[in-house]
Amino acid sequence: MQRFKTICLGVICMLLLAGALTGAAGCSGGLEQPGQDQTGTGERIAPPAPVALAMDFARYQEVPVDYLPAVEPYTVEPGLANVTNRDMFFLPPEAERLLEKNGFVVVPNYYREFFMLYEINRYEPVPSFITTDSMLHNYHLFFNYLLRVTEKEKLVPELKELSAAMLPASEAQYEALRGTDWENAAKRNMGFFAVASRLMDENSPVPGPVQEVVAEELKLIESRSRIEVSPLMNMGQDLDEFDALKEDYTQYIPRGHYDGDEMLEAYFKTMMWYGRLTFRLQSEDETRSAVLITLALAEGDNSVPWDKIYQPSCFFVGRSDDLSYLEYRALLEDIYGSGAGLEEITASGEKWETFMKAAAELDPPQINSIPIFDADIQPDRQQEIMGFRFMGQRFTLDASIFQRLIYREVGENSQGERRMLPRALDVPAAMGSQEAYTILEDESETDYSGYPENMEKMRDFISTLDKDTWVQNLYWGWLYTLDSLLGERGEGYPSFMQNTAWTRKNLNTFLSSWTELKHDTVLYAKQVYAEMGGGMEGVDDRGYVEPNPQLYARLAALVKMTREGLDSRDLLEMRDYESLERLEQLALFLKEISEKQLSGVPLTDEEYDLIRSYGGQLEHFWLEALRDKGVDHRSAIFDNPAALVVDVATDPGGQVLQQATGHIFEVYAVVPVEGSLRIARGGVFSHYEFAWPMQDRLTNKKWHELLDTDQVPPLARWTEDFIAP
Repeated sequence: MQRFKTICLGVICMLLLAGALTGAAGCSGGLEQPGQDQTGTGERIAPPAPVALAMDFARYQEVPVDYLPAVEPYTVEPGLANVTNRDMFFLPPEAERLLEKNGFVVVPNYYREFFMLYEINRYEPVPSFITTDSMLHNYHLFFNYLLRVTEKEKLVPELKELSAAMLPASEAQYEALRGTDWENAAKRNMGFFAVASRLMDENSPVPGPVQEVVAEELKLIESRSRIEVSPLMNMGQDLDEFDALKEDYTQYIPRGHYDGDEMLEAYFKTMMWYGRLTFRLQSEDETRSAVLITLALAEGDNSVPWDKIYQPSCFFVGRSDDLSYLEYRALLEDIYGSGAGLEEITASGEKWETFMKAAAELDPPQINSIPIFDADIQPDRQQEIMGFRFMGQRFTLDASIFQRLIYREVGENSQGERRMLPRALDVPAAMGSQEAYTILEDESETDYSGYPENMEKMRDFISTLDKDTWVQNLYWGWLYTLDSLLGERGEGYPSFMQNTAWTRKNLNTFLSSWTELKHDTVLYAKQVYAEMGGGMEGVDDRGYVEPNPQLYARLAALVKMTREGLDSRDLLEMRDYESLERLEQLALFLKEISEKQLSGVPLTDEEYDLIRSYGGQLEHFWLEALRDKGVDHRSAIFDNPAALVVDVATDPGGQVLQQATGHIFEVYAVVPVEGSLRIARGGVFSHYEFAWPMQDRLTNKKWHELLDTDQVPPLARWTEDFIAP
């Protein structure tokens, strides 16, 4: 075991995190991309992007934007002398210095949700600065809520039915194949579905022949402590330490919205089991198991619950990155003919050889989520990871970016070190952010052999993606929305947006919202009208909207696509339909206000009132997104903060890369309103990135404890340009 741990320092184990549930027919479709560059290992740097045909559920309808930036340039005088309401605020000296220098400043604080800050603005009253951070957080709240409710009400019953059907089907196959070359493969499948059944229901019976190996697997899953050789997957095979399939049992720590809910914890572990265990093509016996699973799933109505789970996730995230029932079923029909049964398939030697060769020609996975050894020991990674998964985790663009920017795709740096974990900034850098790349360069992340070349290839690939690819499902649509944050803001925009500090603030927003996306979809990759309160009369508290019309437009389109897609499959209550409709309208209002601000058109009294009441709007969405947990009053804010944590990549040497959002910070911006300058206050994310022991993958509860006791890692150094001490 010690030898295994030592060698494992050279292993890649990417966490394929993808997105959630809500459906799209056509999950098996693919999109060919030009210029598929090759690395020295023969792998594509830019994999084909799978298209989930979201239009089968709901078509993404682009919202047009119409503005010409024409804000008159302005400067902030020393001592804020030309700011009309400077006496409303008391800022520390360093914060005031950054406000004068950049036209805005972020100040750390301890708000647990965005609506708290905006409601305080309403009561004091002070001008509100409505941020893209707060609107993106709104979408996360509903995305996470809708996924959670759909899982509990729709998918958990389907998962129970699926396992209940597949276990007896596997038992029948085992009885029919005893004494043949296929016996061990059938026995493995009995154990595979018995483990899943036990994870969903601890009282589920286990067939006698696999009771011992099932108990071993369940013990490892419950230990959640290390990478180990899988007893079940390697049963009946004479494999050495290097060839045996290994599983990362730390992955079975329930996290995200699954932690703390008994039903969802069981669902999480079962889906993780179905999504990660690979029946490898390099093993003929494991491939026999995969074929038997395909045959069993094709019996009667067995595939119906599988499809009801798999198809919805295509709408939210995309297709499986691994070979699945869909590919194997089509291949079997092509080689053996439609309707070929167990006896014919298990008896035909020549056709079986044809199947094995044909399966090896299918598309390999683009993301590796299997612990494998150093390239010196297992040089052909594709051979090691290619295979069948029962409910495989999904391809995502960000995971593909990570894959191409860590060892073994990139070599050692000038210090002889390997890049075993990526950086979150790799994602916006690959999507075109020069500032993100500059930060990575300054922090020596680009020093690894092959990193600049691979980054350039990823950038070239991503730049060729058309809009249909970007909006193929909700996961990609979320990334498409965040993409609007990456461009620099030039002449005609408010002065506070025309500097490096604001570009970095937008990177912080990008990474934070992306962290919420990864949190909400952690399982699937390869989350009453409130009182609005009143304010003091006679105070000019007219506020400002962070002018990013493109982002609000894309967010409105994404919300509409979410609403119509879920509703088309009867996965949305009317109350939630109306809330999503209201969120879409809010995004459209903010888009229109942004266009007016940038074009120099005065706002109406009604539009200023919308800005004033923004905190109440946020509180409404927060309450609606937590009502399934029994939350019906703002007093529950302490137990339901915005802060969250998720692991996004694994170094099998013992660490995971954690991404987290913390308390809501204040942002103060000097904005032009009706010909004069004033300070407006709003809320922004705080973001953390750090390595953590893999056997202790953080849950939200543990992260909240660290936050509340100030045991958090430091903020990234590059945020010092805009965050005051």
